[in-house]
Amino acid sequence: MRKNVTSMENEYVRHQEHMHKSSSKRKKRLVRRLSLFFVLVLAISGFMVSTLISRAQMLEEKQAEKTQLENKMEQLKDHQNALEEEIVKLNDDDYIAKLARRDYFLSDDGEIIFNIPEPEKKKE
Repeated sequence: MRKNVTSMENEYVRHQEHMHKSSSKRKKRLVRRLSLFFVLVLAISGFMVSTLISRAQMLEEKQAEKTQLENKMEQLKDHQNALEEEIVKLNDDDYIAKLARRDYFLSDDGEIIFNIPEPEKKKE
């Protein structure tokens, strides 16, 4: 059971009510500012994490591309070395004569060329 209690109307009571209202307003403003700060920090953190993830993924793709290009470069270097060896061989007259006999069936004077077909591979 509650009884009706009348409040006192004096300066002290009004001052206390005013202090209580201002304290409550300050607490509301503090909660609002902290909430805004928290939301702002959360948004910035989300942006930074998404940026970090996208950069990590991009870095991984670039490293895979680098590995692929390094492998291709090795193959091209091997091909270049083979071509350089071929150039050296093509400066040799004996090698050129051998190529002409094999590919174009050219012969020296008094030579007869026989073309023997290669045996077919047995199918397994």
